[in-house]
Amino acid sequence: MPDPIALGFDTSAAHCAAALLRGDRVLGQAAEEMTKGQAERLFPLLEGLLADAGLSWRDLDVIGVGIGPGNFTGIRIAVAAARGLALSLGIPAVGVTATEAAAFGLPRPCRVVLPLRAGQVVWQDFGGPDSSPRQAQADMLPPGPAPLIAPIPPAVAIARIALERRTGPGPRPAPLYLRPADAAPARDPAPLILP
Repeated sequence: MPDPIALGFDTSAAHCAAALLRGDRVLGQAAEEMTKGQAERLFPLLEGLLADAGLSWRDLDVIGVGIGPGNFTGIRIAVAAARGLALSLGIPAVGVTATEAAAFGLPRPCRVVLPLRAGQVVWQDFGGPDSSPRQAQADMLPPGPAPLIAPIPPAVAIARIALERRTGPGPRPAPLYLRPADAAPARDPAPLILP
């Protein structure tokens, strides 16, 4: 039986990143730094990876997607793409947090710390009592293990985690937000729609 093929991608930060794996082997990966434009760039990037590997969408066995925390719009772009692809291809989609991807392959116990804007970071400890991603000022982290640097690119880690979880992927991927949205609903009444 051939090794399963996973496509992992992430747009939760100022990038558009993707990786294609066959089992443990990385068939291709790409990452482009960008603060906006991920919605327009994601599918051409994914199609390019598949074409370079001589594969099509129907060859995929699982999709891994970065669910955040991170950029609100970027998270929604990737999660919507993964859910749509999984539904149309009839394969599982696995949501992976940014901290899980950063901790993949690191010895336990460990702490990962990822930068956000305005001196904020998202952090999580692994290998001790259960914890979840948290947000804090970079200089206000509680005592814990020294932060470690991720050994592999996030999209590769996302694809590897998706391969591990493909037989029991759990619920559909959903965005993980640690703070409320910056945008507020409009205060003006909604326009009247005429018949």
